[in-house]
Amino acid sequence: MNDIIRSIEAEQMKEKVDEFHVGDTVKVYGRIKEGNRERIQVFEGIVLKRQGGSSRETFTVRKTSNGVGVEKTWPLHSPNVEKIEVVRRGKVRRAKLNYLRGRVGKKAKVKEIVK
Repeated sequence: MNDIIRSIEAEQMKEKVDEFHVGDTVKVYGRIKEGNRERIQVFEGIVLKRQGGSSRETFTVRKTSNGVGVEKTWPLHSPNVEKIEVVRRGKVRRAKLNYLRGRVGKKAKVKEIVK
């Protein structure tokens, strides 16, 4: 039974996954279906967490839009995620940045890795 599930999951995984980490500011290009048309919408924000493994891995991105915090969670290997572009690398010491939810303005920033 396990081998059957693994083979199905292996078929659904993407060959090339964009590399990003928690704390990075990313642009996620997501496909959106409106009626019979498809378009790509960009969602830019800070990666709060990555969880799961193999084909079930998900990541959550948070941004503020008009003063309201918006979070969106995507499956990493979803065909609806066109690509993930890293805008800035963040320097964090945690795997989950849930503390950013309670912060507003400059306090909600993450230090940038300078190379």
